[in-house]
Amino acid sequence: MANSKFSDVDEYGFQRPEDFDYLVYEKFMSSYLKVLTERQIRWETLKRKNTDFSKLTRTLKRYIRKGIPTSYRTEVWMKVSGAYQNQQQSPDLYSNLLRAQFDRDTVEAIKIDLPRTFPDNIHFETKKRQLFNVLIAYAHHNRDVGYCQGLNYIAGLLLIVTQKEEPTFWLLKMIVEKIVPSYHTKRMTNLIRDLAVLKELIKLKVPEVNNHIENLGLPYTVIASKWFVCLFAEVLPTETVLRIWDCVFAEGYKILFRVGITLIVAHRNVILQADDISVLAELFRNEIIKGEIATDCHNFMKNIFKVPGNLKRRDLERLRLICIDRTNC
Repeated sequence: MANSKFSDVDEYGFQRPEDFDYLVYEKFMSSYLKVLTERQIRWETLKRKNTDFSKLTRTLKRYIRKGIPTSYRTEVWMKVSGAYQNQQQSPDLYSNLLRAQFDRDTVEAIKIDLPRTFPDNIHFETKKRQLFNVLIAYAHHNRDVGYCQGLNYIAGLLLIVTQKEEPTFWLLKMIVEKIVPSYHTKRMTNLIRDLAVLKELIKLKVPEVNNHIENLGLPYTVIASKWFVCLFAEVLPTETVLRIWDCVFAEGYKILFRVGITLIVAHRNVILQADDISVLAELFRNEIIKGEIATDCHNFMKNIFKVPGNLKRRDLERLRLICIDRTNC
């Protein structure tokens, strides 16, 4: 960290790794701080017009794609996703769930994962009781899912953003039941299907990369299971993940495919240079998700709407039908 003007802890409380590239980060932040200031001013203007964030207008979609300021993120996520409207229909649901008798096995499963959740975040120790409450409440609310590993990272990051249990619960519910349903069930039916869809999309966009991955024998389940099941939390840099989630809450699951395609296409050359499966696996564990491309969240988010090209929901749904038949889910 020598000669860096940035702390070894980021703005969300995460300790930066020892190999963190401060030079790359400083280069990025020199322009991104101006972007953040500009976006804050524009959102304040938008807010003064009494914009109804529950309606995804063309203007609101454009603003969201360019990034939601921290001060507006919880409100926009809640309203644009439909979570706020659901909360208004069942205002006592969360508090009633916390008063219910908890299943002992579920309690133990959650308690095992609590210390593993963001141990590199200096503020998170004080949030573990809140995280437990959200996870146990949701497990009892949706018994088909219960508690699944990966939900702790999603709920934990939601809690860092919202700072409150109840909006975290409702946003988690929206993710698990509406945005990526059956990703977190025991069979993970739709997760397996969507990883097959990702493979088909890579075949279409960069067939030489798919051929190389297949020739080396690295399954897409190894490459991207954590990407999709955690919605890139604990995978990409925090600011990048939050920018992705801005769009996921507004536009849904197809954003995950845009991100996955962009990551792979952007690293086409380095993937093709990998000469065996262990080298390729290490690329996906480290370089592809931690390098300069992933750190520069603003340009990365621009690219997810350019690099994959036209990605229509009806085409994704067609591929989903094909892939679910192939995987016998």
